[in-house]
Amino acid sequence: MTVETGQKAPAFELVASNGEKVKLSDYKGKNVVLYFYPKDMTPGCTTEACDFRDQHENFEDLDAVILGVSPDPVERHEKFVDKHGLPFLLLVDEDHKVAEEYGVWKLKNNFGKEYMGIERSTFIIDKEGNLSKEWRKVKVKGHVEEALHYIQENLS
Repeated sequence: MTVETGQKAPAFELVASNGEKVKLSDYKGKNVVLYFYPKDMTPGCTTEACDFRDQHENFEDLDAVILGVSPDPVERHEKFVDKHGLPFLLLVDEDHKVAEEYGVWKLKNNFGKEYMGIERSTFIIDKEGNLSKEWRKVKVKGHVEEALHYIQENLS
């Protein structure tokens, strides 16, 4: 399944790094930055999470919530949050159902080895729950600033 900008973002309910269940509908009335990343504690994912951490207050000022999603279990998310002081929730998608809904569960190739995994992607969901913007195959450098700028220019 593929989501399209302008349409309702696929609803979900996942366990978060704080152990609580989180639904997309919990954030109605706020902009949501939903970012999918492959794995906690890896270099690119750590850089991306820390970039979001460093811009967290700027997103808050725009009434935007950051939610990270990966297939990692809650215990690994907790360690990742604690180690890097992440002020936002990481969501557990171990069965990758939400990743599939958003069309980011893909066949990947790394050094000739093929496997299924998350394609680094970010979705901006507006206050009404509609998909406003998407980035797929995200390159980490400069991406968080690009997402922040998008919200500043289009949703604030």
